[in-house]
Amino acid sequence: MADKENNEKTRYSDEELQEFREIIEGKLEKARRDLALLTEAYTTGNSHDTTDTAPTFKVLEEGHQVLSKEENSQLAARQQKFINNLENALVRIENKTYGICRVTGKLIAKERLRSVPHATLSIEAKKKQYQNRTPGPNYEKNKG
Repeated sequence: MADKENNEKTRYSDEELQEFREIIEGKLEKARRDLALLTEAYTTGNSHDTTDTAPTFKVLEEGHQVLSKEENSQLAARQQKFINNLENALVRIENKTYGICRVTGKLIAKERLRSVPHATLSIEAKKKQYQNRTPGPNYEKNKG
């Protein structure tokens, strides 16, 4: 009976939306803390200076720091995108459009939303999107 009820529902109830809001707010809080740590890691200098070591080691160490800063910068950008997606999910909760697949118009499964609370596609739509994607420019080169 619950399956039939899910097919007929056009949106999640206020109680269900509140559950998702709590999940999202928890993830958002953690994501913001993580972003602050990443941002601090690539914007501040290393407190362990290498000025007292051999010049060769210093060059290697500086190269490692540049790579680490670049990696942290990329991770921070990804984290910011994740935060934006979570904030957009909160807007959809406010608008009572949260959990509705933007392709099929059907409700996204609760299990999916609990694990990926910023999802805007149902598994069905995501699979179709994956199947319909075009191979990258190196597809033919790497194929054989």
